[in-house]
Amino acid sequence: MVLPSERRRPTIRDVAEVAGVSHGTVSRVINGGRWVSEDSRVAVEQAIQATGYTVSHAARSLATGRANSVAFLLTEPQHLLFADPTFALLLRGATEALAARDMTLVLLIAEHPSQYENIERYVRAGHVDGVLLISSHESNPLLAALTSAGVPTVCSGVPLGDRAHVPTVSVDEVASAREMTRHLLGRGYERIAVITGPDDTPGGRYRLVGFRDEMGEHFDPALVEQDVYSSEAGEAAMSRLLERAPDIDAVFAASDVMAVGAIAALRKAGRRVPEDVAVAGFDDSGLAATADPPLTTMRQPWSEISRRMVEVLLDVVDGGPGESIVLPTTFVRRGSA
Repeated sequence: MVLPSERRRPTIRDVAEVAGVSHGTVSRVINGGRWVSEDSRVAVEQAIQATGYTVSHAARSLATGRANSVAFLLTEPQHLLFADPTFALLLRGATEALAARDMTLVLLIAEHPSQYENIERYVRAGHVDGVLLISSHESNPLLAALTSAGVPTVCSGVPLGDRAHVPTVSVDEVASAREMTRHLLGRGYERIAVITGPDDTPGGRYRLVGFRDEMGEHFDPALVEQDVYSSEAGEAAMSRLLERAPDIDAVFAASDVMAVGAIAALRKAGRRVPEDVAVAGFDDSGLAATADPPLTTMRQPWSEISRRMVEVLLDVVDGGPGESIVLPTTFVRRGSA
């Protein structure tokens, strides 16, 4: 049997000839393998390897009506993609999960309301098969626009508001915050402050709820700060807390980047961590292990979150129900608390 010439690109017919099957069978294997026997599938896969055939994504899109790509949509300021390692971890995980399926990830960033319409138009035009919404704010209209247009969408975290019909992959924010707060209380700390994210985000709201619930009658509203997720915001929030309550002996920062900023503020104020003030974080995003001192934190399973988001989204694209998933966090104790 003669293999196709190296001077031209192998075709489906070349693969069919080597495999000893029809070109229709080859096409079915390439586009999902339905109604193909196991022997034929193996023969086609071996023939693809032998011939060096590569799939034409343009041709497959025409045949299936699919773009064979997925959008990674971040509705945050662009610099946070690099400043907050949690987004990079999700981006990497989603890219790897899609690459294993021979699919492409398209990065979309909607920093300002002026960009929402362009992104909605791009997505609705069929350039992607669905959207991985990585951050959600209660006031942001994009999620409602996408779902009302019938665009398959999966959220990282449970979005606030009436979004029960949107599948999500999340961690239990409330229970996780309660576990960290319980640890601090168990270590004997009494004046425990919290620095959490914006109230219009699920992490910002629900981590505060968990902290407040666990503190019970010891909860003090004066020991609460809410700001954006950044080290600068964490540092500023910690400084404000020290001005109001210099007797603070512990702080739960509801993200590692905020916790790093809080440590910087404490150091500037002459406070030692953890000897004078214990600091706990949330995420275990990479910053925690390298912080000085290393952060006690709640670890989110980043690679599994990405993988499950891709799985749920592709299930929705294929007409499935897209069941929401809640994943466990892990308490990680290090030197800061």
